[in-house]
Amino acid sequence: MNNIGIALQLYTLREPGARDVVGTLRRARELGFDFAQWSGLPDMPAEEARACLDEAGVKVIAGHDDIEAFETDFEGRVAYWRTLGAPDVAPGGMMPDCRDSLDDWLRGADRLNAVGEKLSAVDMRLSYHNHAWELEYFDGDERNKLDILYDATGSETLCAELDTAWLHIGGVDPAAYIRKYAFRCPVIHVKDVAADPAPDGGPQFVALGQGVLDWDGIFDACEEAGVEWCVYEQDNTRGDIFDDVGASYRFLEQYV
Repeated sequence: MNNIGIALQLYTLREPGARDVVGTLRRARELGFDFAQWSGLPDMPAEEARACLDEAGVKVIAGHDDIEAFETDFEGRVAYWRTLGAPDVAPGGMMPDCRDSLDDWLRGADRLNAVGEKLSAVDMRLSYHNHAWELEYFDGDERNKLDILYDATGSETLCAELDTAWLHIGGVDPAAYIRKYAFRCPVIHVKDVAADPAPDGGPQFVALGQGVLDWDGIFDACEEAGVEWCVYEQDNTRGDIFDDVGASYRFLEQYV
């Protein structure tokens, strides 16, 4: 994986980050992550966020943002992400008013495509980040929602920010999906999940290599599919999240 970069999705550290942004970023860098995806930290002006990153020595390679923000203030959001240094942006899911029916979903695809076209024109890329529910189906269509979305949008205007754990939870093979969208998934989320659930009954996420995913297969697929960045993310933990961040970086070192 010598041509693939690794980064940390900062949503992973949202709890310590809410108390101390610079200290959290510094700790992430001490644990090995020089690069990050900006998401989940306190909302602040772009210049302030960039100052925090510079003070900690962390560079941003991607970010999460709402599509509605680009629809209402395109130039402002482009300026925000350029200040942070992120050429790749993605919403964390389909817009709430575009989820209930197939027609709604296709309307959402059109909106994503339109924003993606505008971003492409200014040398930025739009991706879509999936969870497990996009692997569900609408009545009357044999394709799952994620496949419908990518069929309805251009490969140059909407990339696939595939999330390995959510693909697994949704019942598909992450490696197969990475290959399915080869050269359309420049940034993916590498995330591992335990076989047993969390105390609340939801998925229990764990440090990379400590769960059930087939990482040899996933990273082979990443190389074949032209993945540029593997972004480690972990939604919850059984212990200290910084311990998991360190363990995940050491795990990724085996493949880089």
